[in-house]
Amino acid sequence: MYRRTRLVGTRSYKARKRYADAPPICLECSPACFRRTSPEEQGMNRNDLRRVDLNLLIVFETLMHERSVTRAAEKLFLGQPAISAALARLRTLFDDPLFVRTGRSMEPTARAQEIAQLLSPALDSISTAVSRASTFDPATSNQVFRIGLTDEVEFALLPPLLRRLRAEAPGVVLVVRRANYLLMPGLLASGEISVGVCYTEELPANAKRKVLRRPRPMLLRADSIPGPLSFEDYCARPHAMVSFAGDLTGYIDEELAQHGCKRRVVLAVPQFNGLSALLAGTDIIATVPDYAAAALVAHGGLRAESLPFATSQDFELSMAWRGAQDNDPAERWLRSRIQMFIGDPDSL
Repeated sequence: MYRRTRLVGTRSYKARKRYADAPPICLECSPACFRRTSPEEQGMNRNDLRRVDLNLLIVFETLMHERSVTRAAEKLFLGQPAISAALARLRTLFDDPLFVRTGRSMEPTARAQEIAQLLSPALDSISTAVSRASTFDPATSNQVFRIGLTDEVEFALLPPLLRRLRAEAPGVVLVVRRANYLLMPGLLASGEISVGVCYTEELPANAKRKVLRRPRPMLLRADSIPGPLSFEDYCARPHAMVSFAGDLTGYIDEELAQHGCKRRVVLAVPQFNGLSALLAGTDIIATVPDYAAAALVAHGGLRAESLPFATSQDFELSMAWRGAQDNDPAERWLRSRIQMFIGDPDSL
C-alpha cells in the first residue's frame, strides 16, 4: 500500500512536479511514514503568514460570493483597479488562476473552491476572536448596523425598535435591507447584513437562528357592513395580497383548497404600507399577519378580524445572524433589542 503526502501551501508548479516525481513511501515498510508532519514540512508555518495580507483573503471571499470584480469593489467600497490588483496578488500567492471569466461572470477554479472551504471558517474564527476582545457601550458608540427585514416587519415592528435604539444608542446608524426567504441566505452569507428577520429555514451553514414569534393570519376590511364575514363571504369577496415576486397565489389558497373553495385575487402589491389607502372605499379584503394587521388598523380606515376558517399551517418569524458575530458584544446587544421589540413570547 503506497501513498504520497500531499504538498500543502503555495509552492510553485515546478516544486510540486519535483515532489510528485519522488519515489512513493511504503506504509507497510516504513514506520516513519506514520509520524505526524510538522508545520514546516507541510509547506507553510505561522512565520510564513507574515507575508500574507489578510485584506487579500477578504477580497477572495468577496469574489467567491459576488463572482464579479465590479460587485466586489462596490461591496468593499474599493475601486475596480484595487480589486484587480488584489486578484493578481492572490493568483501569485496561490499559484492558480482562481477565477476564470465565463460570459459576464467569473467562475472559481477547483483550487479556489478548495481554498474557500478552508478559508471561510478560518475568517469566522478570526472575526470571533477580535470581537471578543472588543467592548461595546451603546451610549457612546457610532457603529453602523446592517440588518435585513421583510416589508411587513419593517412597516409594523421596526418603529418601536428604532425608538428604543435612539434612546439607548443615539450615535449608532441603522441600515435596513429588504429581505425575504429568497434573499436572506445570500445577504447573510455575503456579509451584507449581520442579522435579519423573516420567514426562512434555509440559511448558510454557519448561521444561527431563533424563532421570535408565530403570527396568526388576520382578515382586513374597509367596508362598514356589520358583523364578521362568513366563510362563504370570504370566498366570494375580491382579495388583495402582498407579493414581493408578483404572485397571485399564496398559502391561503392552499388552505382554501382543503375546504373546497377558491378565492379571486384582484390586486397584488409589493408592500404592506399602502393597503389602507387601497382598500378604502372598496369591498376588497386582505389576509395579513396579525402584527401587520394591528399596525394597519392603528393608521385608521380598516378593521381586522379572525379568519372564518381554521388554518393548518404554522409560520415562524425568525431572527437569523452570522455565526462569526455570535459573540460580538455590539451584535449581541442589537439582537437582544430585536428580540425584545420584534419578538412575541406569548405566541411561542
